[in-house]
Amino acid sequence: MKEPYPTLEQVEAADQEQLCRWYRYLPSPGCSALYSDAEFEAAKNREKPVLDRIYKRWHAGGGFTPEISKRIG
Repeated sequence: MKEPYPTLEQVEAADQEQLCRWYRYLPSPGCSALYSDAEFEAAKNREKPVLDRIYKRWHAGGGFTPEISKRIG
């Protein structure tokens, strides 16, 4: 089973390594509901703000370091 999208609260509490894991491994918003147009739109609308916040925090924190990249694969 795929890891569910984190909540905005989890994103705000995450350290840089966790942000990097999400940035690298979370699927695109909506991919969890490709079987239905309505479900896809709902999932995309729910997940896109989370991914946007992950990106902003990830970028502000300096992105990937070589050490983090080696640890998470």
